[in-house]
Amino acid sequence: MLKWFCVLGFMSSLWLLSCSKSKEIEIALIPKGSDILFWKTVHAGGEKAAQELGVKVIWQGPQKESDREQQINIVQNFISRGVSAIVLAPLDENALVRPVKSALKRKIPVVIIDSGLKGEGYSSFVATNNFAGGQLAAQKLTEMLGGKGKVILMRFNEGSNSTHNREEGFLDWLKENAKGIKVLSSDQYAGVTIELALKTGQNLLNKYSDVDGIFCPNESTTFGMLRALKTVGKAGKVKLVGFDYTDPIAEAIRNREIHGVIVQDPFAIGYTGVKTAVNVLNGVAVPERVETNVIFVTPENIADPDIVEITSPNLERWLGANK
Repeated sequence: MLKWFCVLGFMSSLWLLSCSKSKEIEIALIPKGSDILFWKTVHAGGEKAAQELGVKVIWQGPQKESDREQQINIVQNFISRGVSAIVLAPLDENALVRPVKSALKRKIPVVIIDSGLKGEGYSSFVATNNFAGGQLAAQKLTEMLGGKGKVILMRFNEGSNSTHNREEGFLDWLKENAKGIKVLSSDQYAGVTIELALKTGQNLLNKYSDVDGIFCPNESTTFGMLRALKTVGKAGKVKLVGFDYTDPIAEAIRNREIHGVIVQDPFAIGYTGVKTAVNVLNGVAVPERVETNVIFVTPENIADPDIVEITSPNLERWLGANK
């Protein structure tokens, strides 16, 4: 009888060990939003890393980039589910601190992507150098204006760390390098939708009808301002530099209504975010910060193959019918 107990005990140990080894690694990939091309491309990059590394990515984000509560709930639900790690693009640098702390208390490592988070304890931050991106936008707009003119900065949304850094980089470069540029307005926030950006843009254009150039720090502000310029017949006449890339923005660039946009590499952000999370789980040392590249897309280079590789990635290859 004792012999059989020993055998059963040994078999049970083997079964538990087998279950432990076969447990799939699940990486929760949580974007700021779900619908726009940027986040779909982040998703594709994450899926590529997951397929290469033999892990599972679970993709879920809020419907709107203003819905902090929904993103908080998504993080908390993944914590309750007991995922292996979380890769998060926080909607708000303050509001997501507490749920991230909750994940860390449960021994779930967190990698932050795209936009910064206050606090500490998360494993790594994978993002564009947004401050440098804003500086590049200021440099390019100044060159377009021949070093002199009047410009407007239309901000995105309070609490968004990534766009705040772009805005501050833009203003910093102008202050240090463009004495002939006068900033007419830099304190107006557009909000999170194109419709709100259109309204804010119209108000700014009505107030500053002599503006020569405009910088907008993300997709919705860029497209909203373009629509505002069209309503007053100034699309293509006022130099418009934006941030991020969509099909409508690409069309406006080809039509020379938008004169250039800073474009991130969201595929690389998603890929590196997931790969970094897996490295953490495997005990591999990871850097505190990983910076991904930006490019400047203009009517002159929009069709270049190396530009197209970043602006029009093959999403179907990685997302299939879910793209």
